[in-house]
Parts: sequence; structure tokens; C-alpha cells
Amino acid sequence: MTDTELFQHIEKLVQDEHKLMQYAEGSGLNDDLHASLKQLEVSLDQCWDLLRQRRARPHAGLSPDGAQVREPEIVEHYQQ
Repeated sequence: MTDTELFQHIEKLVQDEHKLMQYAEGSGLNDDLHASLKQLEVSLDQCWDLLRQRRARPHAGLSPDGAQVREPEIVEHYQQ
């Protein structure tokens, strides 16, 4: 996946997240939708992490294609 494709995927996830958040403001989220929102948040964190890895690797003399998606347990504990 190229940086452009990854960024397009991030944009799609953000749109989906916004739709769920708007729905939550109106009628609230049931357990399934709440779980979907949480999964979207995790997926976004993983995608942003992957994009950061891809952009950093060339500065270390490495190929961006060597970047890998990290487990949710790792990306969810990053400090922002």
C-alpha cells in the first residue's frame, strides 16, 4: 500500500467515524455500534502509525515498504 492509498483509507475511516459519532449524538449507540466505533478508532491509530513508519524509514536508509501494521495493544498505548 502506498502512502497515498493509506491516506485515502484513513480518510474513509474518518468519514465512517464521523457518521457514527453523529449518530451517537442523535439516538445514541447500542453495544454493536459502540464496538464498531472502538474498532474504527483502533484501525485509525494503526493506519496513522503505519503512515508515520513509512515516512520515517527512508530517513534511516530503509524502504518504506518494510513498515508493518502494529498490534492494537501497541498503538493504543502511545502517548499523544
